[in-house]
Amino acid sequence: MNEFMQMFNQVAPENVSTSVKLLLLLTVLSIAPGILIMMTCFTRIIIVLSFVRTSLGTQQMPPNQVLIGLAMFLTFFIMAPTFKEINDQALQPLFSEKINLEQAYERASVPIKEFMSKHTRQKDLALFLSYSGAKKPKTVQDIPLSTLVPAFAISEIKTAFQMGFMIFIPFLVIDMIVASVLMSMGMMMLPPVMISLPFKILLFVLVDGWYLVVKSLLESFQ
Repeated sequence: MNEFMQMFNQVAPENVSTSVKLLLLLTVLSIAPGILIMMTCFTRIIIVLSFVRTSLGTQQMPPNQVLIGLAMFLTFFIMAPTFKEINDQALQPLFSEKINLEQAYERASVPIKEFMSKHTRQKDLALFLSYSGAKKPKTVQDIPLSTLVPAFAISEIKTAFQMGFMIFIPFLVIDMIVASVLMSMGMMMLPPVMISLPFKILLFVLVDGWYLVVKSLLESFQ
């Protein structure tokens, strides 16, 4: 990586701006899915939304495209301050040729590291630090991204499953009540899911479920 930075810094100044923009465009296009999934709040949001659909038992309603689209826009909304800081401190000075690519990378990593470290459990981070044999970092900026990213990912998955479990409880209670009533009436051949589905949808609508779910997601990142 350092050798590449040195070669890049030797490019003629008049070609730097165009070269930088082209390189950044190609890089973003190639690794954008990985960045979106592993280094932002997208993972937690999409898992929680999937738990909502599963607990309702509506199968493909809302469709996958709707859930992914909602998760993406919520991700952009939550990550907006971080993206703005990256743009102001790294991208704009780079495009103005005030800093080189290596300096831009270092500046861009600061906000994203601060966001990920804020939502990463110490236990998960210690796991990867101990496995790699790295010393305990003194500051957030001393944590390498190769260690912070997987620690952040499993922390997000754990948090998402905890939120999903809480979402499941009221709908599970409805399923149990409906199943008990059907058995007491001797209607054991009638699928309980068919009867409980309208009640679960009604409950979700009455409590304004989507508002509560999105509100919980937004508050979890404060």
